[in-house]
Amino acid sequence: MTTNPFTIAQTDQNRHVVANRLIKSGEVILTETPFVYGPKSGSPVLCLGCFECVDSKTYCTKCSWPVCGPECEALSSHKDNECEIFAKNCVKFQDVDDPYDVCLQYEGITPLRMLLAKEKDPKRWLEEIEGLESKNEIRKINTKIVDFVRNVCKLEFCDTLIHTICGILEVTAIDVRASSGYLIRCLYPKLSLISHNCVTNLFQTVTPNDFKITLRASVNIPENHELFYNYVYPLWPTLIRRDFLKENKYLDCQCRRCSDKTELGTHLSTLKCSKCDNGVILSTDPLNDSCDWNCTHCEFKTNAVSVRKVYKIVQSEIEAIQMVSGAEGIEQREAIFRKYRSVFHPKNAYMSILRVDLTQLYGRAPGYTIHELPDLLQEHKVELCYQLLEVLDVVEPGVSRLRGITLYELHAPLISLARNEYKSGLITREDFRRKMQDAVELLEKSVEILKWEPENSIEGELAIVAKQSLENLVQNFDLLIQTA
Repeated sequence: MTTNPFTIAQTDQNRHVVANRLIKSGEVILTETPFVYGPKSGSPVLCLGCFECVDSKTYCTKCSWPVCGPECEALSSHKDNECEIFAKNCVKFQDVDDPYDVCLQYEGITPLRMLLAKEKDPKRWLEEIEGLESKNEIRKINTKIVDFVRNVCKLEFCDTLIHTICGILEVTAIDVRASSGYLIRCLYPKLSLISHNCVTNLFQTVTPNDFKITLRASVNIPENHELFYNYVYPLWPTLIRRDFLKENKYLDCQCRRCSDKTELGTHLSTLKCSKCDNGVILSTDPLNDSCDWNCTHCEFKTNAVSVRKVYKIVQSEIEAIQMVSGAEGIEQREAIFRKYRSVFHPKNAYMSILRVDLTQLYGRAPGYTIHELPDLLQEHKVELCYQLLEVLDVVEPGVSRLRGITLYELHAPLISLARNEYKSGLITREDFRRKMQDAVELLEKSVEILKWEPENSIEGELAIVAKQSLENLVQNFDLLIQTA
C-alpha cells in the first residue's frame, strides 16, 4: 500500500486529484497549514490577533490597530506581519461608528500578509503558490489594495504581483471559522488542487489556534475515482450555489447534483405550486440560470429570476435572526417555517436550514430543555432530525460534521420518548429495550464522527460530551431499563 493515497492527474483542461488505491472512510488525505490567513472581505472590526469582534477602543501599543489586549498584540499572526509595517509607516486605523458593520480598512490585511509570507518563505511560494490560478483576466482590478500596499504601507511590491496575489486569494482561499466564531480566509495550496463537487467525498477539520486543516475521506473512495471537495454550503439550493461559485470561484459547476432538477431527489431547490394541490415547481434546465420553472401537474410557469427573488427574501429573513437564541430563537424560526410551508417543498433548502437550527435549539434553550419538552415537541424534534438526515444522506454522504451533531441531537428525545411510552404502558419492556438500543447505536455513530474534531473547537467539546453520554448509557443500560 502506497503512503500517499492520491495522485495529481493532468488533463488538457485542468489538474485534478484521484485515488491511487482504495481510500477508506475516515482515512487522512492530507494535512496542511495555511500559507496565509487573515480577515476576509466584508469583515467587521476584528482583533488582528484572534479575530474576535472588538469595539475599536483597545489598540495595539505598537501600531494602533484594534486588538483584544496585550496577549493578542503579541500573537505572531499580527506581530510578525502588518504590525511592524503599520508602526514604521504610521498606518493608523480610522475610528468607525459601528464596529459590527463592514470595515473596508481590513480589505488589504490578508493580501499584505501574503506578500510578506512570500518574502519569508520563498521556497514554499515557488513550490506551492507560483502556479495557482488567479483569474487575472476576469477579476476586478484591485487598485485600492495596490495603493494601500505601495503608497500607504510604502512597500515596493510590483503592481502585477499584488494583482496576482489578490486573484489567488479571490479564487483559491476558503472561509474558515476562527475560535471567535467569525469567518476568516485561509489559503491552502494543496487543498486547492482538489476539484469542487456539490456532493463531496471528503470532510475537513480545522484546529482553531493555527488553522491547520485535516482532510479525510467521508466515504470509501475506490481506486482511480476522483476526490472532490465542496466549496459551498451543502444545503444551499442550486441557483444560490451556482451564483456563489461563479461570482467567487469563477466556476460554472455542472456536477451531477447541479444538473438534476430534483437535486438527486432531495428537492432542495423545489417550490410548491400555488395553483394546484399536488404540483411542485422545478427548473426546466438547472444549468441555465435564466430558464423557465414549470409545475409538474398544471400549466403554471415562472422563471429563475422570480425564484431567485423568493430565495433572497427568505434567506434575508433567516439571516436576520441568525444570532437570536433561546426561546425567542425557536419561536422566530418556527414562525418562518410556518410562513413558507406552503411555498417550499418540505425538503427545500431553506426548510432544511431552519431544521439545522431548530434541532440544536430544542432541548437546550431555556424553557425548552429536553426535560421540559412535552412529548409532542420531542416528537417534533425527532421528526426534524430524521428529515435533515435524509437530505444529508445525499448531499453529504458518510462522515460529516452536521451528521454527527444531528445524530447526537436525535438520541436524547428518542430515549425520553421511549421511557415515557414504557411508563404509560404503551410498549413492552422488550420494546423499550430495543428503542433504547437504537438510541445507543445512533449516539455511537455520532461519537465515531465527532471524534475527529479538534478538542478546543465547539464540535470537539460536543464530542467529549457525546462520548461521556455514551459511556454512561452503556454502563448503566440494564439499570435504566429496570428502573424506568
